[in-house]
Amino acid sequence: MIRVLAPLALSLPLFAVLPTTQEALALAFPGAQFVRREHVLTEAQAERVKTLAAAEVSGRWIVAYEARKDGQQVGIGFFDTHRVRSLHETLLVAVSPEGRILRVEAVTFREPAEYMAKEAWIRQFEGKGLNPQLGLKGAIRPLSGATLTAHAMTDAARRCLALHQVLYREAK
Repeated sequence: MIRVLAPLALSLPLFAVLPTTQEALALAFPGAQFVRREHVLTEAQAERVKTLAAAEVSGRWIVAYEARKDGQQVGIGFFDTHRVRSLHETLLVAVSPEGRILRVEAVTFREPAEYMAKEAWIRQFEGKGLNPQLGLKGAIRPLSGATLTAHAMTDAARRCLALHQVLYREAK
């Protein structure tokens, strides 16, 4: 029986095991407690986010996960779902209180596994803030063989940083 199944097992694609949303939040903010906050962007806020991000905003209802540790806010987690090529991916973009990316973590990826960005490439987002250089061929190097993934992830990072700025920094 093992001989019959072995060739079948070898022909199946290998998929990365992705964290759940709760696991992704725990990876980004170890030891933190989370408060789920729902925001509804005004038309002006949605336009501001779109302008800052230089990327489309899919809707005005936004969910943010405020991370607190020892009573202090240590960051905000945004889950961004977007199309890569013809299917969707969802990323957690964890943002520091100062508006810098702490971590980007894929929690769903529906495209073929060969189009998924490697962890080493994703790590280059860490520490980046929202500025004109946050783009491919700027602060983010292109991803050979997965250009659409690179564009989608960069747009998501810019969108989440813009959301953070509009909802948490400009709103004060």
